[in-house]
Amino acid sequence: QVQLVESGGGLVQPGGSLRLSCAASGTIFRIATMGWYRQAPGKQRELVAVIGSGGSANYADSVKGRFTISRDNAKNTVHLQMNNLKPEDTAVYYCNQFLADNSRTYRNYWGQGTQVTVSS
Repeated sequence: QVQLVESGGGLVQPGGSLRLSCAASGTIFRIATMGWYRQAPGKQRELVAVIGSGGSANYADSVKGRFTISRDNAKNTVHLQMNNLKPEDTAVYYCNQFLADNSRTYRNYWGQGTQVTVSS
């Protein structure tokens, strides 16, 4: 059974940095896209960044120039480097991976979520 485990959230002051990581475990055949979403209190979940299997990345306008997504295919891991954090970045961040297990069927998998709080 495939599982995604996230790490790296926490409390940081405005202007600070955090790095989120998400590792997939289980019997994985291939991972297509990897991404990060976030959900702030009272708001809908929104896409933050996504990276394709070839390394091409797309970002929400609100994080362009501040966040960088990367992937390590050998470790089935996706990272989100967050710099110059702002209070409006406060949210629960969720990892998402669209992958196929040994059944060769692609499905969406989600991490458990990690809290990021930006506050002085």
